[in-house]
Amino acid sequence: MNKHILSNGLRVVVEPIPTCRSVSFGIWVKTGSRNELLDNNGISHFIEHMLFKGTGKYTAKDIAELFDGIGGNVNAFTSKEYTCYYAKVLDEHLPIAVEALADMFFRSAFDQTELEKEKNVIFEEISMYEDTPDDMVHDLIASAAYEDHSLGYTIIGTEQTLTPMNSDTLKQFMKEQYTIENTVIAVAGNIDDSILVLMEEHFGGFQNHGTEMPLSPPNFFSNLKYYEKKTEQNHICLSLPGLSAKDERIYAMVLLNNAIGGGMSSRLFQEIREKRGMAYSVYSYHTSYQDDGMFTIYTGTAPKQTEDVLKVTMELLSELKEHGLTAAELRKGKEQMKGSLILSLESTSSRMNRIGKNELMLGRHYSMDEIIERIESVQLDQIQALTLEMLSTPFALSMVGQTDSVIEGFRRDQLV
Repeated sequence: MNKHILSNGLRVVVEPIPTCRSVSFGIWVKTGSRNELLDNNGISHFIEHMLFKGTGKYTAKDIAELFDGIGGNVNAFTSKEYTCYYAKVLDEHLPIAVEALADMFFRSAFDQTELEKEKNVIFEEISMYEDTPDDMVHDLIASAAYEDHSLGYTIIGTEQTLTPMNSDTLKQFMKEQYTIENTVIAVAGNIDDSILVLMEEHFGGFQNHGTEMPLSPPNFFSNLKYYEKKTEQNHICLSLPGLSAKDERIYAMVLLNNAIGGGMSSRLFQEIREKRGMAYSVYSYHTSYQDDGMFTIYTGTAPKQTEDVLKVTMELLSELKEHGLTAAELRKGKEQMKGSLILSLESTSSRMNRIGKNELMLGRHYSMDEIIERIESVQLDQIQALTLEMLSTPFALSMVGQTDSVIEGFRRDQLV
C-alpha cells in the first residue's frame, strides 16, 4: 500500500495488484448520520442518492448505461461516520470510471424535480425498512443505548426531516462536510504510476478546504426500547459498551465476539439454535466508531420462547464472565480471523475498502503480517479482563414484536 498527496493536499492511497485485471476505485468522505442534527437527519444518505441523479454532462440514465456498457459496477453507501462512492471495472476502463465518478462528485446538478422524485424513493425505502423488523430492531437498540446522541440517529432519516430539504440545503451540507481534509481516494487493482496522473487530472482542482468539527463522545445508557408490530417473531437486540476503532484491545474484542456469536460454532448459535432449536437467526457483532463502540446480540424467536431465549443468553454470558473462554476457543477464533483476512485479499473491492477506511478513520495502515502478529499476541487473560469490563454495565435492550410483557420486567442489571 502506498500513500500519496495530490497538489491540493488530497490523500490518495493505492494498492497495486498486478495479478488481476480489475480495479476498484472509491471516494471516501468522513461524514454520515453522526455529523447531522436532529432536524436534518438523513441528509448524508440523501446526498449519496442525489449524486447518481445527473450532472451537467450525464443524466441518471447516462451514468447507468455508461457503467453497464463497460461491464462495471458503480454504487455508494452511507454509514454513521462515512460515505463512500465506488466503482469496480476492468483495468482498461478505469479512466472512464474515474471521470464519471469525479463528475458526479463535483458537478451533480441537484435538480429540484429529480430531488423531489428521489425523496419519494427514499420514503419508499423507509417504508420497506419499517416492514423489515429484523432490520428495524438494530436502529432501535442504537437509539436505546445512545439516546439523543447522533450515533443513535438512523442513517436513512425520516419523512419529517427529509421533506423540507431542497437543493440549497444539500449543497450547503456538502460545502461544510465534503472538504479535502474529510476526503480520501482509494484505488486497488491492476494499476501503475499513471494512476497519480489520472487522480491529479480529475481531483487536483478540488479546492474546498475546511476544519473538521470536534466530535462529542456518546454516553452509554441501559434503556429499553420497544416497537409494537404484528410479527410472527419477536426480534430482540441486547447491547453492551464496546471499544472504539482505535482501541488497542480491538482484536481481543473481535475474538470475544467470534466465540459468543460470531459464527455457526459460537456459543449462542450452538446453544440456542442447534441444541434447543429456539431460533433460526441468532448472532452477535461488534460495531466500532471513532471514539466508542457497541457489542450487540440479536435473536429472532417465537413470542412464546422469548423468555427462555433471554434466560439462556443470560446463562451463557454469566458462564463466560465466571470462567472465560477456553484455550480451544481462542485458537479457533485466531485461525478464523486470519483465514477471513487472507481470503479478503482475493478481492480488489475488499482491499480498496480496507485501505480507504483505514486512511479515512484511523490515519494508519498495518501490513498483513503486522495484523496477524497482533491477532496472535492476544491472550486469554486479556479477553477475560475485557469480558469483565463489558459485563460490568447494565445492558440496553430493544424489541420489535406484538407485546412487551416479557421484556418490560426483565432486569437489565443482572450480569453486573
